[in-house]
Amino acid sequence: MKEKSYKSLKSGTDVRGVAVRTEDYDVTLTIDAIHDITKAFLKWLADKTGKTELRIAVGNDSRISSEAIYAAVQKSITESGCTVVRTGLSTTPSMFVLLKESDLNCDASIMITASHLSYEKNGLKFFTPEGGLGSEDVDEILFLAEKEECLPRKRGNVEYANFMDAYSAKLIEVVRKGTGKSAPLFGKRIIVDASNGAGGFFVKNVLQQLGAITDGSINVEPDGDFPAHAPNPEDPKAINALREAVLENRAELGIIFDADVDRAAVVDGNGTLINRDNLIAVTAVTVVGDKPASIVTDSVTIDGLSEFIRSIGGKHVRYKRGYKNVIDEAKRRNEIGEYCPLAIETSGHAAFLENYFLDDGAYLICKLLVAHANQTAKREKLSDLIATMDHPVEENEVRVKFNENSVNFKREGERVLQEIKFFANLDKKIEPLRRNYEGVRMNFPEGHGDGWTLIRMSVHDPVMPINFASRKAGGNKKMASQLYYILEKYPFLDVSSLKQFISEDK
Repeated sequence: MKEKSYKSLKSGTDVRGVAVRTEDYDVTLTIDAIHDITKAFLKWLADKTGKTELRIAVGNDSRISSEAIYAAVQKSITESGCTVVRTGLSTTPSMFVLLKESDLNCDASIMITASHLSYEKNGLKFFTPEGGLGSEDVDEILFLAEKEECLPRKRGNVEYANFMDAYSAKLIEVVRKGTGKSAPLFGKRIIVDASNGAGGFFVKNVLQQLGAITDGSINVEPDGDFPAHAPNPEDPKAINALREAVLENRAELGIIFDADVDRAAVVDGNGTLINRDNLIAVTAVTVVGDKPASIVTDSVTIDGLSEFIRSIGGKHVRYKRGYKNVIDEAKRRNEIGEYCPLAIETSGHAAFLENYFLDDGAYLICKLLVAHANQTAKREKLSDLIATMDHPVEENEVRVKFNENSVNFKREGERVLQEIKFFANLDKKIEPLRRNYEGVRMNFPEGHGDGWTLIRMSVHDPVMPINFASRKAGGNKKMASQLYYILEKYPFLDVSSLKQFISEDK
């Protein structure tokens, strides 16, 4: 029998691959792989819990491959003597809340999704009542899958359940409790771009129940081809579509979700985009009160955000990129007695202590709806909350790839980072950030960039992203030129993207 390898399907704490053949991609997430991985998950869970007759909830987003993958997941679960509780079109966060707050008595859940990725991709995300699985857990499951480890073959069952109504009721209560009103959005025009994913429910099930006028919402019908734009709140085309819809309909607020609703962003009534650092700042306002509070973010946030969080009485903690890393650091700090109510990435993953530290785009939006209602009562906009935050004049990200002849990109990348750190310590014009959890962050003085840069390894890919932020126009290119001088000597790096960035508009 040919030895199987599923390691390439690991994506952080998920399983992801190509599920639909295209001109550019061959299928990697095969039906055989789905069978093996699902059965391995059941074996792993049985070993952890001591139970063999497990109840597993299974939901999916709108992707065109979801039905075929669900069929494979169901077959694997029922052939293992376990019960499938099918929830149908669902959001990723709801599949965890189901384990905590429903009477379905499920031992775990599986969400079929590839989040913000394009239509040909799909994947599996696993939850137990303790939360989403960690990276090491996924490693164990894939190892079991490669060895075809599974429970004894028996006949299982299939049940059906609608949890999205109960989940919607939970979200409604968040807004009502936060505002003290049963219809706090009455008469307010708020529109949604659901990216043709699973987020369309938010229009009728949440916003309209709170009194909002939702005419003008776009892409709310599920369509797994994602015909309008990528299901990604950071995608420029998606953001522009939402902004245009907000301005055309004179809406007070526009909301955009990714395909499985674990991320979100908003556009204010005047067209101001609230995502990345702005989203973190607005969200921080909702949780920082009289009690000292730490806000954990990823490493690429701007200095102005740190100053803003400090100005409202909080403490900004930069940590390693990757939403699970950020969440785990927030949990760790709470365990040692440091109050940390929020873990949030610039990508839009936001997790609150009050909500199981679950990254939930819909819950995040409900917190912002409370803030919006309070702001409009004062005839102010959501973006007015962060009007004092200082922003750089320029922000850019350049991704430097490893060449095909790279032998071990992780080891080579670590070598580059160590040598850059050594160089920065010698150069009197550069001030390395001493306390940094990821990569090398350096401050450049006026005349040499007047800002900062962060170079790090990608969480998953053979890429070194470099983030630049400067207080002066042209500053980012000055910093990039100094980095190019260092990086061009490494034969395993393709620095063409950095060179192109430096030479643009010259």
